[in-house]
Amino acid sequence: MKTIPFNKPYLTGHEFEHIRDAHKQGQLAGDGSFTKLCHAWLEENTGCRKALLTHSCTAALEMSAMLIDINPGDEIIMPSYTFVSTANAFALRGAIPVFADIRPDTLNIDENLIESLITPRTKAIVPVHYAGVSCEMDEILEIAKKNGLFVIEDSAQGICSSFKGTALGTMGQIGCLSFHETKNIHSGEGGAILINDSSLIERAEIIREKGTDRSRFFRGQVDKYTWIDLGSSYLPGELIAAFLYAQLEESYEITERRLKSWGKYHKAFKELERCGKLMRPVVPSYANSNGHIYYIILDETINRDALIEKLKLKGIDTVFHYQPLHLSPTGKKLGQTKGNLPVTEDISRRILRLPLWIGMDEQQRVMEGIAEVIM
Repeated sequence: MKTIPFNKPYLTGHEFEHIRDAHKQGQLAGDGSFTKLCHAWLEENTGCRKALLTHSCTAALEMSAMLIDINPGDEIIMPSYTFVSTANAFALRGAIPVFADIRPDTLNIDENLIESLITPRTKAIVPVHYAGVSCEMDEILEIAKKNGLFVIEDSAQGICSSFKGTALGTMGQIGCLSFHETKNIHSGEGGAILINDSSLIERAEIIREKGTDRSRFFRGQVDKYTWIDLGSSYLPGELIAAFLYAQLEESYEITERRLKSWGKYHKAFKELERCGKLMRPVVPSYANSNGHIYYIILDETINRDALIEKLKLKGIDTVFHYQPLHLSPTGKKLGQTKGNLPVTEDISRRILRLPLWIGMDEQQRVMEGIAEVIM
């Protein structure tokens, strides 16, 4: 029996054509013509002030920490239920991740808990848009404004998703995108930082170019470039950008196809939800999702690990997701948790992510297999 993989990276058919073109142009290092095309696409389609490709979303988050001048002892409020990069980017600068619980419907940071976590040391709020479904950004932005805090959106999963019509990653001062192979739009590895505060643009370019004003030099604004700030090498190579541009060109078609598959799952599991066997994802009215992840939250009586093994025997590859950062060895050492995070701990034990990729023609087998095992 052929196994249905959890993920299969999609090809539009134009990636290698673009890569050949990049090679013909003779510049394979970063910031060539395809990088510029990607920047222009992101700026036009998200509405951000400035987009800069990075070699990963992790790199974009690290740049964010530098841009807002994170110092040792600063605190950043973020969900515990997220990938480790969200915390690492700030902890590397000496900041203390303050972990918040999540909402049981969207699995995003619970905006009602944020103010209780703010102290004189708080520097930023870092909301994570889980599964491409927006956090409640009106509330978060109001809290940030009231308390003089930065908002850094971890929009790793959020390309082509929005909050009340506004692209994810463009509401805080900074947004961070991922183009990892598991994402809707990908380049194998890759990311982007979206700058929404014009005062941060020039320094973002400097940090991304190893702390030099090299970008200004190539624009003819200075006659030579030199080391003027801290920075690192955050540029992706031009082959990555060429591959990515082929994906961006078809991003809305890709999103539409993923949403169609997402909808099939959602309809199929309605009866199992009614029977109390699972809970389906929730997309609030303020959010337009990109169909990035389809997950189910299993009833407490169902053993998730046993279910995964039974599905594996049927040739269906399913996975769980994040282990709570506040319970991890380094999270306990470097982070801070005020009280319990019951929703995070509960969801992390019961969530199951299902295969979802373009060109997947075995979706019915997945739905039938899960129904058969659960019932």
